[in-house]
Amino acid sequence: MNLTRDRRPDAAGPGRPRDPQVDRAVLAATVALLVESGYQKTTIQAIARRAQVSAPAIYRRWATREMIIEDAIFGLQEGQSPALPPSTGDLRADLLTWTRHFLDRTAHPAARSAIPGLLSAYHHHDGIHERLVERAEAPARAALTERIVDAVPTAGARAEATAVIVFDMLVSATMIRGVAHGHEGADEWCEQLADALHAVIDSLQ
Repeated sequence: MNLTRDRRPDAAGPGRPRDPQVDRAVLAATVALLVESGYQKTTIQAIARRAQVSAPAIYRRWATREMIIEDAIFGLQEGQSPALPPSTGDLRADLLTWTRHFLDRTAHPAARSAIPGLLSAYHHHDGIHERLVERAEAPARAALTERIVDAVPTAGARAEATAVIVFDMLVSATMIRGVAHGHEGADEWCEQLADALHAVIDSLQ
């Protein structure tokens, strides 16, 4: 990965979009390039050519290539929280919805192309993974924790501790499954994972 080509050290980060059409064009171009050409070839220059915008226009919105790819594959936008499944009152059904929600994101062809490269970037460059955690993981973790605590109100601190484990299981299992197998056998697998997560929470009763 050519970081000197894909990262501006003086970039301030995403700013307020001047034209929403540019944002949509850049994100659509990123998804298309990830599917067609792979992570390594999805450079800012390639995205700019595909979206028919200038590289400076991209840098006014995103400081790094990783930020563009995260927005494209995880549905993130600056100032917006990721869409999360609502609570229905049925814990087992909600866990199944969450499982499908997380798997759908990682099983998309663009995500399957991007995730291995992003993981490598997170390992080698400080700060960029923390930003993703703040933008996407923290709100999702808090929402699922609240749902689990509500389901077992008598469990107290044990419910919160269990929610940490359940969320980590959900994220890691869906990421590995999505990248490795896509949507193959997804319905049955999601049912099985939801059952396993529900059993962990049910043990608190």
